[in-house]
Amino acid sequence: MAMVRLLVRREGSVFCVPREDSGSLDLPTRRLGRLDGDGTDIARLLASEITLADASVEYVGCVRNIVFQPDKDYGWPVPVARFGVWSTHEPPRIPGVWIATGEDSPLVTRHWYPLLSGA
Repeated sequence: MAMVRLLVRREGSVFCVPREDSGSLDLPTRRLGRLDGDGTDIARLLASEITLADASVEYVGCVRNIVFQPDKDYGWPVPVARFGVWSTHEPPRIPGVWIATGEDSPLVTRHWYPLLSGA
């Protein structure tokens, strides 16, 4: 796992925060170190940071990037990078924005968006 994202849902919306790289709104995210395994520990840590509680997490699924010849700015493992999504039922207690997930959502272009149907 190269990165984890935390999915917190509420009435047809998901909790989002600004991305560090672009400032655009997205699910809360943490990169994993090289030896962090499947991402579960980082997902729990991220959930605790977002909810300010000892939050449990459930694995939702992952998105894979397959890149055989990356450009010099590609910062993920090759040829396969996995980006996992975990969910928690604990409410967020940090500043953020709830964004609707319907067909006209600005989030439909996110790689993780198809995972919402199974979450």
